[in-house]
Amino acid sequence: MTDKKTPAKKASTKKKAAPRKTTKRKTTRKKSAAAKRSWLKVCWSIGWKLGIAGLAVLVFVGVYLDSVVKQKFEGQLFSLPTVVYARILTITPGASTTLTQLSNELDVLNYRKVRQPRYPGEYSSSSNKLEVIRRPFEFSDGPEPSRHVMIHFDSSGVNRIQSLEQSGNLGYLRIDPKMLGMLEKNTNEQRLFLKREQFPEVMVDALLVTEDRNFYQHDGVSPLAIARAMVVNLKAGRTVQGGSTLTQQLTKNLFLSSDRTLWRKIREAYIAIIIDHRYSKDRILEGYLNEVYLGQSGGEAIHGFALASRLYFGQPIDELRIDQMALLVGMVKGPSYYNPIRQPERAKARRDLVLRMMMQQDILTAEQYEQAASRPLDIQDNPRIASRQPAYFQQVNIELREKVGKAFRSEIGLRVFTSLDPVSQQELERAIAKKVPELAKRAGDSLEGAAVSVDRHSGEIRAMVGGKRTGYDGFNRALNASRQIGSLAKPAVYLTALEQPDTYNLATTLQDKPISLKGSEGSVWSPRNYDREFRGEVPLYEALSKSYNVPTVYLGMQLGVPAVMDTIEKLGVDRSEIRPVPSMFLGSFTLTPFQVAQMYQTLTNSGKIAPLSALRSVLDQDGNVLYESIPRVQQRVSEQAAWLTTYAMKVAVVEGTGRYLHGKYSWAALAGKTGTSNDTRDSWFVGVDGREVTAIWLGRDDNQPTKLTGSSGALRVYDEYLHHRIPERLALPWPREISTIGFSKTKMGPLDLDCDNEFKLPMWDPKGVIKQTCENKPAGWLKKIFTW
Repeated sequence: MTDKKTPAKKASTKKKAAPRKTTKRKTTRKKSAAAKRSWLKVCWSIGWKLGIAGLAVLVFVGVYLDSVVKQKFEGQLFSLPTVVYARILTITPGASTTLTQLSNELDVLNYRKVRQPRYPGEYSSSSNKLEVIRRPFEFSDGPEPSRHVMIHFDSSGVNRIQSLEQSGNLGYLRIDPKMLGMLEKNTNEQRLFLKREQFPEVMVDALLVTEDRNFYQHDGVSPLAIARAMVVNLKAGRTVQGGSTLTQQLTKNLFLSSDRTLWRKIREAYIAIIIDHRYSKDRILEGYLNEVYLGQSGGEAIHGFALASRLYFGQPIDELRIDQMALLVGMVKGPSYYNPIRQPERAKARRDLVLRMMMQQDILTAEQYEQAASRPLDIQDNPRIASRQPAYFQQVNIELREKVGKAFRSEIGLRVFTSLDPVSQQELERAIAKKVPELAKRAGDSLEGAAVSVDRHSGEIRAMVGGKRTGYDGFNRALNASRQIGSLAKPAVYLTALEQPDTYNLATTLQDKPISLKGSEGSVWSPRNYDREFRGEVPLYEALSKSYNVPTVYLGMQLGVPAVMDTIEKLGVDRSEIRPVPSMFLGSFTLTPFQVAQMYQTLTNSGKIAPLSALRSVLDQDGNVLYESIPRVQQRVSEQAAWLTTYAMKVAVVEGTGRYLHGKYSWAALAGKTGTSNDTRDSWFVGVDGREVTAIWLGRDDNQPTKLTGSSGALRVYDEYLHHRIPERLALPWPREISTIGFSKTKMGPLDLDCDNEFKLPMWDPKGVIKQTCENKPAGWLKKIFTW
């Protein structure tokens, strides 16, 4: 029994031991599960708090970034420069504008001459007609669409302006002005802002195909593009493709730096999503098209396709060919790497790739692709946004500060319309650039030049050159080089005399014999004629036209220094510039070319002064007029005396010191005056045609002799200018009380009244005495009237 029971106990014992082990395991598991639940609880507790905190941070950052985006997009998205335009050419039936002049204007504006105009910016011409499609333009008084017209010419100028869009004729046609450049405002980047609809659709399509095909589908960030870029870059072992959308690129350019960090990429994506959520795709695209960086010009960053089009092709973007647009789109990937100026082959390969992608997406046909890809790059020979006129821009800046004031300093995106004539500016620059180096062979390499050309009637500045390096923004001699004017002072002396018609006229005899004048300190001044000859007696008109010194001094002494100073002041010169001594009659005082131009504008405009100015109007971004010039003309000296003085200056071109011009331009009836200072330090010439008064100075900055007179130096520059800038005939309106009287003319000496003689001079005869004498008295009766 015992033997049987014993095993039973053992068995019983084993059965009881097993449950104790299980309980221990369960306890351990329970403890482990409890610990795990406790750890998870802690993690969850920490996690959801961190999540909430992170979410709060994201929300806070999002709210902040949203406000930044909103402030930028709904405020001033870009820093826009002040854009400066040339004068607006208005053509009317009856205007003296010739077909050649209008063709030259269109060429300067980069219109394309074609057989048959089909697009804005194109023209064709025949013997007496010019067909043009004028570009659309927002003028100072509002926008105008393109105009397709046929302009008919006859011998006198414009005959009629025929509209080819609708039957009938137009009363006038305004030509879009040349964009001269921009006035920077504390920024090293430039752009021309255009609205989304102003960009060619084919160019936008090319951009999307090349840079962001899913632009209109994604939400600012494209995970698919990022993944695809990662795969491509991993296979290549380097970065060959980016995954950024256009929205991300715009975000980086507007809000972030170019640092390649993870934090920057996260912020970039976040802001891109905000922008995409808040604004339309077209608004985003508009921002990108105006912001994208596309190269450098003159140390300034070029942003936006509109300005890049001007830089590389010299044309508005809506006039580019498909291949030209593709080149700009191709440069987006790397403006320096694909720079068409420094890397033309690389740029062409990139352009052709863009064209191929456009063909693959059915934007271009195979034929269009082949035609576009076969073209050369066709960029400008000297790529620039616009031809620089630094001297003229200095004057514009001066007037903006004076006439627009605070608005100019604070406003951005102004549009400034000036009086600059692009043809006159171009040809004056060419004349200076060509002739100064030629004349320097005689005068020395340091010979400099400056010139100002102004409208004879309005005083508007048409052209200005500040030095022989016409595009160099340095010392502006046209405004700041005050030099002795020499014989340019003489017309003021003769004008003073001719304002006294009872005493002086063009036939008055003047003494030409040695003269010595004592100064206040005992010095003696003995002026001589340039040729060292004395003629005894000469008629007044001859003394002026041949620029004799001695007769001028005799006349000046009769009139008195104060009287001549008064006349010079009336012509627009500050009398503080003049030292009141007899040598002033021969131009011992100094003036700038700008001041000389003002003086002669008044003189040759029948005595009416029009203050010289460059500004026509200034508009803000919204088209509000901040400034508009109002022509102010004032009669300063008698019309008759100014007319007679100008007549004598015409004689100077026919037979006097300016006769070099007569053989070429006799039909234009030009007026002119040479000027040479002591020891030939300064060479001057003022030329006058029906359109402009042009003052030209040549000299050296160190004030050393040039060996050039007015006729051998500055006049030759004017001749070169007229060779390309065909002059208008100078027709002076005939004043009242002016009559032509006959005289007997010998080779030298005084004139005798001979009413029936073929040689005639205009005379101011306010009382009709001379005319009555010719009708009633024998010849010679009034001989004494003309001799003093």
